[in-house]
Order: sequence, then structure tokens, then C-alpha cells
Amino acid sequence: MDRALAREAHDLLRSARAWIEEWAEEGVNAFPIAGVATPAEGEPAVASAAAEDLERVRAELGECTRCGLCEKRSTIVFGDGNPEADLMFVGEGPGEQEDRTGLPFVGRAGELLTRMIERGIEMPRADVYICNIVKCRPPGNRNPLPDEVAACRPFLDGQIEAIRPKVIVTLGKPAASLLLGRDVAITRVRGTWHEYRGIPVMPTFHPAYILRQYTEENRRLVWEDLKAAHTRSRES
Repeated sequence: MDRALAREAHDLLRSARAWIEEWAEEGVNAFPIAGVATPAEGEPAVASAAAEDLERVRAELGECTRCGLCEKRSTIVFGDGNPEADLMFVGEGPGEQEDRTGLPFVGRAGELLTRMIERGIEMPRADVYICNIVKCRPPGNRNPLPDEVAACRPFLDGQIEAIRPKVIVTLGKPAASLLLGRDVAITRVRGTWHEYRGIPVMPTFHPAYILRQYTEENRRLVWEDLKAAHTRSRES
């Protein structure tokens, strides 16, 4: 940013701060947004049915001890995003950063996924829903074991049932294998349409794989997969 633009931005921020302080002194603490209904004073915001269903799934999960992953986790990583999303992303399991924050895909792989969503298909990350097939970090970021996947599967299915996305994008081999119901080679199934409980499924590479095997070809393939998924979610 050149100096003139930086100075202009600084002046705008200073003016905005002054307005906010003035409004606060007058007791103004919220403004209605055009086209968006807000609850009357004293009335709580009404959660959507999907959000309530997700809350029930999370409550049932509780402080889960159903498999050995609970022993070394810091935080359960349930999921994040729009409960009414048309597009749902399902990965393998939380990593180190996710285990600390309780949010899925916030490490390096998550940053790449966010860029692919926001730049590749031009959607805010907050408009999609992101979760993993297991909710606790596998030691050393290894692939989840079959018993760990089985223990978490009812909660993944609960999330899918609550959100009812129009398209699911699986990220990596474990997620694709689980939803396709068989052991698959991700290089063979990526970019091809499948189905899970009546929902179209698009398998693609995990962002961590792209970081390890960063080529223009791999990047192009994933972006094509995401664009195809986005297009189909808007057609359904």
C-alpha cells in the first residue's frame, strides 16, 4: 500500500473510532442491517432447525471417551460453519492447531482450504460447513484407525443429517473410503461423482497432500473438483 492510501485508511479508521465513541456515549450499541430481520428487544434470536439439530448431536457427543483418541486430545473438534450449508467438507481428523483451538482446518492445510474456497469458488468460508470423520486428533497426525472411525461415525452421520447439504466434498482417502463404503485410491476416485445417503459426493485430495505435492497440476485438479461441487450444489 502506498503512503497516500495508508494515510487515507488511517484517517478513515480514526473517524470511524470517533463516531463509535460518540454513539456509545449516546447509548447506541446496535444498528439494523437492511433486509435482515432482528429480534425485538428482550427477545432471543431463534436458532434454525439445522443449528438445533447440530447442537443435539454435539450434546450427545459430550466429552467423548468412546475410543482411545480421547486420552491425548486437548479439545474435541466438532465442526464449524453454516448449519444450513449447501456445501459440506469432510476431512480425516484434527491436527495440532485444530486440537488447540477446537476448530477444524485452521493450520497450514486449513489456510490452503480456505483460500481454495474463497478464491477458487468465491464463497466465504463461513458459508460452508467443515468437519472431520473423527473429532479428536490422532497421535502424530496419523490416519484414524477403524475403531476410531467407527466410534465417531454416528456423530458424522448426525452432522450430515442435521445440515442436509446438497453436495459433500471428501478431503483425502480416509474420508472418501468411509463415505464410499470401501477402501479407495484417492487418485482414482477424485474428480468423479459418487453418492452417500442420496447426497452427491465429490472426492478430492486433502489440502495437506497438496502442500506435500505442490504442483500446478494437483492444484488445478482440486480447484476443478471444488468448482464442480459448487456448481452442482447450486443446481440442486
